[in-house]
Amino acid sequence: MEYLNYIIIGLFLLFIIKRIIPVKGVRQISTIDLKNELKDKNKQFVDVRTPGEFKGNNIKGFKNLPLQQLAQKAEKELSKDKEVVVLCQSGMRSQNATKILKKLGFTNVTNVKGGMSAWR
Repeated sequence: MEYLNYIIIGLFLLFIIKRIIPVKGVRQISTIDLKNELKDKNKQFVDVRTPGEFKGNNIKGFKNLPLQQLAQKAEKELSKDKEVVVLCQSGMRSQNATKILKKLGFTNVTNVKGGMSAWR
């Protein structure tokens, strides 16, 4: 019985760590770096927040593709030949979005750390 508790705790910790650690092959940038990259026309900028969050406050040049719809819309609305820069409110949903994009075959994916909360 005692081993079962250790196994459950271990699985829980593994789950938490897996959610926090960035996806392999995904570039991480700050919002300061983002300001310089916004000028690059060869990049696609995606905001994965809800439409309500996006409407309330957004960065010019970003396209709203909510996380819940990303898997269905990404291949139609984004090019795999261009870098995809992903943003959300805090950086957690965008990190999940980068995992989805990598599974869909997007090779050049960037996550904005801190998201809109860090944007000034």
